[in-house]
Amino acid sequence: MEEIAAKTLVTRNKSTAWFGAEYNMNIYRGCNHGCVYCDSRSDCYGTRDFERVRVKKDALRIIRDDLRRKVKPGVVATGSMSDPYNSFEVEKQLTRHALELLGAYGFGVAIATKSTLVTRDTDVLLEIKQHSPVLVKMTVTTTDDELSGKVEPGAPVSSRRLAALEELAKRGIYTGVLLMPLLPFVQDTPENVRGVLRAASNAGACFVYASLGVTMRDSQRDHLLAELDRLFPGMAKRYRSQYGDWYRCGSPRAKELWAILQEECRSLGLLYRMPDIISGYRMGYGSSQLSWF
Repeated sequence: MEEIAAKTLVTRNKSTAWFGAEYNMNIYRGCNHGCVYCDSRSDCYGTRDFERVRVKKDALRIIRDDLRRKVKPGVVATGSMSDPYNSFEVEKQLTRHALELLGAYGFGVAIATKSTLVTRDTDVLLEIKQHSPVLVKMTVTTTDDELSGKVEPGAPVSSRRLAALEELAKRGIYTGVLLMPLLPFVQDTPENVRGVLRAASNAGACFVYASLGVTMRDSQRDHLLAELDRLFPGMAKRYRSQYGDWYRCGSPRAKELWAILQEECRSLGLLYRMPDIISGYRMGYGSSQLSWF
């Protein structure tokens, strides 16, 4: 696997609005899950040939040095640009060793992934949890395994992700589902949204955080439309007619779906608002207060 140079890996976030994480960390660049909608293909991120996974050279040493220099520990997010549990992680174990470093230096972690491999590191996550917040977010955009296999071909199908989530939840890890993106005219149905919410609840998730649409820009737009047309002939024309060159492409049914999401989450006891999710997984590590409305 190609190595790329990096001076730092644990960087401070400008805002903690996204799941309350103070820092961000990406060990790998690129991803082999092949999700048709991935915004990380956009030109602004400067990652060409996104399906080819590369690794930051000397990553663990850099992470260790970064953590040693931090004045204040906090939660480190990983998975924002590239899934930390790609197929190479099975052998490389760089994410696992990075988690061990976070634990040793008193940092928490917020993981975003589509991989069942995250369950391998349950022991490390439980060690971190003894002193700092731990959060695992699993992306699930549909409960239909056939559909997830089409739009996320390199990732485990949805049922396997939900099973991994359930395994983590039973071990005491704070878990939730990212229902994003929701592809308009493909996944944006009341049945699909209700299905994901109920499956998340059955898996022991504490929350579902949703984005009722998809983003498209520059090169990613071309890729997404080509893939949608291959999978669902005529869909590219429908997207171009509906959205043109828009970046944020919300579902035409967003208002209806949001009402369903609120109703179902309240019924199932799932959090769905970002402030409540942040308070929920950080509870016990500082003052927290939940609200349902």
